[in-house]
Amino acid sequence: MNYILFDGPQRNDLLPFTFTRPVADIRIGVLTIREKWENLLEERTSTKTEDHLAGKWPLKVSEKNILIDSSVIPTKSLVEKIVSLNSNEKLIKGDKLIAYFQSGEKNIDVSSLEPINFEEEILTVDNTWDIFSKNGEAIELDFEMITKGRSSAKIDDSNFVKAVENIFIEEGAVVENCSLNASSGPIYIGKNATIMEGSLIRGPFAICQGAIIKMGAKIYGPTTVGPYCKVGGEVNNSVFFQNSNKGHDGFLGNSVLGEWCNIGADSNNSNLKNNYAEVRLWNYNTENFARTGLQFCGLIMGDHSKCGINTMFNTGTVVGVSANIFGSGFPRNFIPGFSWGGSAGTTTYKLEKALETMELVMKRRDVELTSHDRDILKHAFDYSAKWRKA
Repeated sequence: MNYILFDGPQRNDLLPFTFTRPVADIRIGVLTIREKWENLLEERTSTKTEDHLAGKWPLKVSEKNILIDSSVIPTKSLVEKIVSLNSNEKLIKGDKLIAYFQSGEKNIDVSSLEPINFEEEILTVDNTWDIFSKNGEAIELDFEMITKGRSSAKIDDSNFVKAVENIFIEEGAVVENCSLNASSGPIYIGKNATIMEGSLIRGPFAICQGAIIKMGAKIYGPTTVGPYCKVGGEVNNSVFFQNSNKGHDGFLGNSVLGEWCNIGADSNNSNLKNNYAEVRLWNYNTENFARTGLQFCGLIMGDHSKCGINTMFNTGTVVGVSANIFGSGFPRNFIPGFSWGGSAGTTTYKLEKALETMELVMKRRDVELTSHDRDILKHAFDYSAKWRKA
């Protein structure tokens, strides 16, 4: 059987992250959504996504295909239902299409398929704020899947540890003279990760392969530090996708950072309005501010965006792809992609200059900025133009 993860209509509500990746490659919990599906299916997947992403994530079609909505977080029981689908069936949860069978390359009328209702609750990522607000549940699911039947590496005696049964350390990780409190949720420490001395970690928490927590950091769960990120200061209920840095003091709370982001020293975001009201977030799909239903909501930052030292972000700020933010005062709570400036105003960050910087940043970690990447970033640049100032 060939498994395809498709971007459903919610992909536009997940911008700016889906400017530069399919929904399946969003990280929530320990793993990306794709990694979760491939782990449980024990099969590789391909992607049905937007044309500008298809070069980097090509679609593979065979005689027998099952297409799965990639906004759905898999569980063992859900996977069992999906792999048993017959050629005339689709799996649904209420009015949500989860998966369906397709023969060959010809698209089918999904409405004509026999519906099979999935009885259990499902976890979905439908909005940007779901990534941090549902991160605790996702960490719990991933922790159970990753660690089942395995033994943790030894925890160094220099650490203060609480609820040791909820802590798992992979080979090559270095954790010394730290506080690891897993009484409120599991703590997962990935291969070759480092948590420097004096750090205070409260679960649910995940640090992925090769990532670093700087000395004296204070991390409140549910928080995920993705592969090769560097994080310091105070962090609460936030998700770092991969290769992003917040290496110094300053607060980040109820937030999501994509890949290749950098937060300058002593930068802070607000995650609670002064009047304690519900936070609204910019939505690219409606071109308006959407109700989140949340009282705590911080910073949403797309790939390759950066801010200078002492930057202040208002509650519920959305930053697009490759913005460069600096200066005193609070910038707007929606900063379009490829903007250059801050509270005093912004201009366009020229695409050629932005690509030059990206290439240098990625080269430091031996990662190539490919022609596919350039095409994707040009699409994000063009798409964001209507909201930018010249």
